Amino acid sequence: MSNTQPVELPLWVRDREEVIAVDAAVEWREGRPDYSHTNQFRSQERQCNHAEGSLNAIAHNLVRTFEMEATHKINPQQWLSVVTEKFRMSTNGGKQYTAQDIIDAGTYNLFLGDTEHYRSTKETFDSSYNLFHTAFPEGFHWELIEVLSPPPNVVFKWRHWGQFKGNFKDFAPTGETIEIIGLSVACVTEELKIESVEHFFDNSAFLNKLTASGCPFHS
Repeated sequence: MSNTQPVELPLWVRDREEVIAVDAAVEWREGRPDYSHTNQFRSQERQCNHAEGSLNAIAHNLVRTFEMEATHKINPQQWLSVVTEKFRMSTNGGKQYTAQDIIDAGTYNLFLGDTEHYRSTKETFDSSYNLFHTAFPEGFHWELIEVLSPPPNVVFKWRHWGQFKGNFKDFAPTGETIEIIGLSVACVTEELKIESVEHFFDNSAFLNKLTASGCPFHS
């Protein structure tokens, strides 16, 4: 990973759509993912447009590939973005999870844990996915803001955002843009595959924004 574009970048650090297109024998959760709807809104609302081949662009593509694989590929041996046997993920210094843990529980459950407004132990992969996609029908987008440290320990700042236009459980949508700013540390190999990644963000602030409107059925 460098600021000078190599002759040919590995597939997993190219545009996510290129990775999706190489799907021979891939075990998809519910068929090949189609991001055309959310890509439309993301392109209109993103704040960063990294130069092709730059360190920022390569890291951005790697994380987006990882997110796609974690959500849609149910065989961890088919994930291109990670070293499957070594891979571990944690949030805010908490428990470390494997690729199989992510497939079983889903990233929302592992990121958020048990809080006042969300109990991951009561949710499944499907229920959590449906819950947040109902709340953010136009997508809950992600983009890398800036790489702060180069490989092998890549430190980067990022933002997640989306328009709160659907119910979150019993809480009415406000239509506002809800944004999370976070920091991650990814340990990568020379081939730019992730061995571990730690995420740091305020998950309580995110849930507080989703529940600030009050309950539409008991107001």
